[in-house]
Amino acid sequence: MKYEIRYKPAYSLLVVTLSPGESIVAESGSMTYMQPTIEVKTQKREKSLWGTLGLALVGGQSFFVNEFTATTGTGEAGFSAAPLGDIDTIPISQGKGFILQKAAYIASQGTVNLDVKWEGFTKGLFGQGLFMIRATGEGTVFINTFGAIDRHTLKEGEKLVVDNFHLVAFSDTCQYKVTKFGGLKETILGGEGLVTEIQGPGEVFIQTKNIRELAEWIWTIIEPRVQAKAR
Repeated sequence: MKYEIRYKPAYSLLVVTLSPGESIVAESGSMTYMQPTIEVKTQKREKSLWGTLGLALVGGQSFFVNEFTATTGTGEAGFSAAPLGDIDTIPISQGKGFILQKAAYIASQGTVNLDVKWEGFTKGLFGQGLFMIRATGEGTVFINTFGAIDRHTLKEGEKLVVDNFHLVAFSDTCQYKVTKFGGLKETILGGEGLVTEIQGPGEVFIQTKNIRELAEWIWTIIEPRVQAKAR
């Protein structure tokens, strides 16, 4: 499958060219356009030719994907996500999977398995509505971040503490634990919540911007108007 990432780094758009019979799986709602030679199917709760996909309602969030397949000829399709930021690729291979935010997932190609029921998530470790999925198998995962992508490579035993709202993805070879940031006073006054301590070996992807902080900044602008109208 041929692909191109256009308009980097702030307004990135993933453009793929599918030959007849080729497919790409993409998060529902990420498609911006496609040519009529492409057919779309929504994946069900079953095993398909490209792998096993866990479809579930977890923590009040849904995760559904569509499979785009070129049928009557070569076709082009574009994909993007809501946050203003970059798009990049994560190669997935046997023994080298990744754990990533559902919000960061745009698409995947090859026999990539997407699992929302892996042990680390079902134990509710991430909290704060952070919906993580595990990608394994063989292929490529395309991710979108809010802001730029900051990459870190951790050596054996090396650690990194990441704010959960900035965490995008990390290798499943890493060990991790989720903790509160400081004590209760620091958590409330410091504006922080949960952080993830990640221990290598493996890679860690971080987004430079925090969408929660953006929402809070927007609210400081509109809140006075809302309160004025309520009086």
